[in-house]
Order: sequence, then C-alpha cells, then structure tokens
Amino acid sequence: MKVRSNFEHILFVYTFVKNKIMKTLSLKLDDNVFEETEKVVSELKLTRNRYINEALHIYNQFNKRRGLKKKLAKESKIVAQSSSEVLAEFEKLADEI
Repeated sequence: MKVRSNFEHILFVYTFVKNKIMKTLSLKLDDNVFEETEKVVSELKLTRNRYINEALHIYNQFNKRRGLKKKLAKESKIVAQSSSEVLAEFEKLADEI
C-alpha cells in the first residue's frame, strides 16, 4: 500500500472538496409540479435536492442533443447544396467527354 506524503494528502483532500462544492439557489415551482415532485421523491427515497440535480442533468443532456440535432440538420443542408453543385460540375465534365 502506497503511503501519501503530507503534500499529496493535502492535494487529494483539496481536490475532493473542490469537486463537491454546490451552489445555492432559490426556486419557485408551480404547485402541481411541487406536489408531483414530492410524491416521486418520497417513492424513490431521494432528497429533493438530489432529485432536482439529477433532473436538471438529464434535461441539460436533452437540450445539448437537441442543439446538436439542429446544428447537424443545418450543416447537412449546406453540404447538400454544395454536393449538388459538385455533382452538376461532374455531369458537365461527363457531357464534354
């Protein structure tokens, strides 16, 4: 088993604590969303805070993917237009032969 030096131990503790910092915020929820959340949290035996963190993480992933989908669709249109132009040029060359 490797023994850590004092410096390594302090660095490890600092890194561990640094990664666990959380932000505090005030949140207003619609009554029906709050009631539904309380039921789910109770059933899952999670803290409200953990549940909201996980929900936001999933929603952030969803929105990133939606953004990528829009970007891909836009870039695909651009590529399709230039591909059509290149194809037309090749057809002209084939007609000249």
